[in-house]
Amino acid sequence: MTAPIGSPFTGMLDTLTRQRGVTACLVVSERDGIVVDQRLQVGVRGDRVAALAASLYRKARLSAEAAGMGAVRFLQLDAAAGRILAVGRGDLALIVVAIPEANVGSIRMALLRAAEELT
Repeated sequence: MTAPIGSPFTGMLDTLTRQRGVTACLVVSERDGIVVDQRLQVGVRGDRVAALAASLYRKARLSAEAAGMGAVRFLQLDAAAGRILAVGRGDLALIVVAIPEANVGSIRMALLRAAEELT
Protein backbone atom coordinates (compact mmCIF):
# COMPACT_ATOMS: atom_id res chain seq x y z
CA MET A 1 0.00 0.00 0.00
CA THR A 2 1.49 3.31 -1.05
CA ALA A 3 0.52 6.57 0.59
CA PRO A 4 -1.34 9.13 -1.45
CA ILE A 5 0.76 11.89 -2.96
CA GLY A 6 0.92 14.82 -0.59
CA SER A 7 0.50 12.80 2.61
CA PRO A 8 1.30 14.96 5.63
CA PHE A 9 3.69 12.24 6.82
CA THR A 10 5.78 11.92 3.64
CA GLY A 11 8.74 14.03 4.78
CA MET A 12 8.81 12.48 8.24
CA LEU A 13 8.77 8.92 6.90
CA ASP A 14 11.38 9.66 4.25
CA THR A 15 13.71 11.15 6.87
CA LEU A 16 13.33 8.16 9.18
CA THR A 17 13.84 5.58 6.45
CA ARG A 18 17.17 7.22 5.60
CA GLN A 19 18.48 6.26 9.05
CA ARG A 20 21.06 3.48 8.75
CA GLY A 21 19.56 0.06 9.50
CA VAL A 22 15.89 1.06 9.18
CA THR A 23 13.86 -1.38 7.10
CA ALA A 24 10.39 0.06 7.63
CA CYS A 25 8.66 3.13 8.97
CA LEU A 26 4.92 3.38 9.55
CA VAL A 27 2.32 5.76 10.92
CA VAL A 28 -0.48 3.68 12.41
CA SER A 29 -3.65 4.17 14.41
CA GLU A 30 -2.81 3.22 17.96
CA ARG A 31 -6.37 2.07 18.55
CA ASP A 32 -6.64 -0.57 15.82
CA GLY A 33 -3.26 -0.83 14.08
CA ILE A 34 -4.54 0.42 10.73
CA VAL A 35 -1.74 1.83 8.58
CA VAL A 36 -2.09 5.53 7.80
CA ASP A 37 1.15 5.83 5.82
CA GLN A 38 4.27 3.69 5.42
CA ARG A 39 7.66 3.15 3.81
CA LEU A 40 8.71 -0.49 3.61
CA GLN A 41 11.63 -2.41 2.19
CA VAL A 42 10.80 -5.52 0.19
CA GLY A 43 9.88 -8.41 2.46
CA VAL A 44 8.61 -6.38 5.43
CA ARG A 45 5.00 -7.24 6.28
CA GLY A 46 3.68 -3.79 7.12
CA ASP A 47 0.22 -4.91 8.19
CA ARG A 48 1.62 -7.41 10.70
CA VAL A 49 4.19 -4.98 12.06
CA ALA A 50 1.51 -2.31 12.40
CA ALA A 51 -0.83 -4.60 14.33
CA LEU A 52 1.88 -5.84 16.68
CA ALA A 53 3.47 -2.46 17.34
CA ALA A 54 0.17 -0.62 17.83
CA SER A 55 -1.01 -3.24 20.30
CA LEU A 56 2.25 -3.16 22.27
CA TYR A 57 2.36 0.64 22.32
CA ARG A 58 -1.26 0.99 23.42
CA LYS A 59 -0.86 -1.58 26.20
CA ALA A 60 2.35 0.05 27.42
CA ARG A 61 0.72 3.49 27.40
CA LEU A 62 -2.37 2.32 29.29
CA SER A 63 -0.31 0.31 31.79
CA ALA A 64 2.07 3.20 32.51
CA GLU A 65 -0.84 5.56 33.05
CA ALA A 66 -2.60 3.06 35.34
CA ALA A 67 0.59 2.68 37.39
CA GLY A 68 0.86 6.45 37.77
CA MET A 69 4.06 6.64 35.73
CA GLY A 70 2.75 9.14 33.20
CA ALA A 71 2.96 9.07 29.44
CA VAL A 72 5.08 6.59 27.49
CA ARG A 73 7.64 8.51 25.45
CA PHE A 74 9.46 5.68 23.69
CA LEU A 75 8.97 1.92 23.31
CA GLN A 76 11.60 -0.56 22.12
CA LEU A 77 11.23 -4.27 21.41
CA ASP A 78 14.39 -6.24 20.68
CA ALA A 79 13.98 -9.58 18.94
CA ALA A 80 16.37 -11.98 17.25
CA ALA A 81 15.55 -10.72 13.74
CA GLY A 82 15.30 -7.00 14.50
CA ARG A 83 13.95 -4.17 16.58
CA ILE A 84 10.64 -2.36 16.72
CA LEU A 85 10.78 1.21 18.00
CA ALA A 86 7.67 3.30 18.66
CA VAL A 87 6.57 6.74 19.77
CA GLY A 88 3.11 8.17 19.83
CA ARG A 89 1.05 11.30 19.96
CA GLY A 90 -2.70 11.57 20.09
CA ASP A 91 -4.19 8.46 18.56
CA LEU A 92 -1.25 7.83 16.19
CA ALA A 93 1.90 5.81 16.68
CA LEU A 94 5.07 6.19 14.66
CA ILE A 95 6.79 2.83 14.23
CA VAL A 96 10.28 2.00 12.98
CA VAL A 97 11.58 -1.49 12.21
CA ALA A 98 15.37 -1.82 12.22
CA ILE A 99 17.99 -4.51 11.94
CA PRO A 100 19.51 -5.76 15.22
CA GLU A 101 22.78 -3.88 14.60
CA ALA A 102 21.11 -0.50 14.02
CA ASN A 103 22.14 2.48 16.15
CA VAL A 104 19.11 2.77 18.43
CA GLY A 105 20.27 6.08 19.92
CA SER A 106 20.30 7.81 16.57
CA ILE A 107 16.95 6.34 15.54
CA ARG A 108 15.43 7.22 18.92
CA MET A 109 16.42 10.87 18.57
CA ALA A 110 14.98 11.01 15.04
CA LEU A 111 11.75 9.34 16.23
CA LEU A 112 11.29 11.75 19.13
CA ARG A 113 11.82 14.73 16.81
CA ALA A 114 9.37 13.27 14.28
CA ALA A 115 6.76 12.60 16.98
CA GLU A 116 6.36 16.35 17.36
CA GLU A 117 4.86 16.42 13.86
CA LEU A 118 2.24 13.73 14.61
CA THR A 119 -1.29 15.05 15.03
